[in-house]
Amino acid sequence: MILEATGSQADVQRLCGLAGLPRATYYRHLAGRNEETAECELRDLIQCICLKHRFYGYRRVTATLRRQGMVVNAKKVQRFMSEDNLLAQRKAPFLKPPTERPSGFLIVPNLVRGLVPSAPDQIWVADITYVHLAKAFAYLAVILDAFSRKAVGWAFEDTLDASLAIAALNIALDARKPKPGSLIHHSDRGVQYASIAYRQRLAEHNITMSRPGNPFDNAKAESFMKTLKTEEINASAFADIKEARRRINGFIADVYNKERLHSALGYQSPLEFETVFAQNKAR
Repeated sequence: MILEATGSQADVQRLCGLAGLPRATYYRHLAGRNEETAECELRDLIQCICLKHRFYGYRRVTATLRRQGMVVNAKKVQRFMSEDNLLAQRKAPFLKPPTERPSGFLIVPNLVRGLVPSAPDQIWVADITYVHLAKAFAYLAVILDAFSRKAVGWAFEDTLDASLAIAALNIALDARKPKPGSLIHHSDRGVQYASIAYRQRLAEHNITMSRPGNPFDNAKAESFMKTLKTEEINASAFADIKEARRRINGFIADVYNKERLHSALGYQSPLEFETVFAQNKAR
């Protein structure tokens, strides 16, 4: 016998007596039904989040649920995702053979070792990666703000010369308009960043150039590239450069910058992190 939760205590007592059951049995059954309903609703929410963000792990899913006002345990989310086969799957990336780098280009000192930015546009980090198209390769240059991890400039072309890096830099300069003399630009040892044209562009805006002494110095840019490849590039098949550019632009601008939660930012998106910082500073 199933009784409605809205029934009075007298009704519950009378009907339990007719059924020969103690009232405690009824209330335990009712609590079980409520818990089952809540778990079904939680699973539905997890499904929706995972469909929108295919590569979210259980920590980011938990953070998303909490941002929606839910009180939820991360271990329970992990269990539900495991049971529903929703744990993020990582596809092995295609690895392009390394290319030879010419010798004799400019090496500048590493200036960001140990520095922690306290505001936007103090340190920019830059990197370049390749994208495997159906029949060719294309290349993506990205500049990140080291404070918020926001991608502030990027360019995607089928050429790997200095013009690619300069195009990303120009977009970042137009978008951010950094104060002259206040910004350090940090990159790997790519020849594009050592070119005369690139260094002249930085000098025009009184931006100091820095280069790494070990692989960890450019870790934020490399982490971004790993996220981009794992969640968009390696999970897609691009027919040509136009389709790849459209998809990558959309991921960076609409997903990575605006929506994707970053654990190092307290599970906020880069755009939200900068917005909250600006609001606190205004106060």
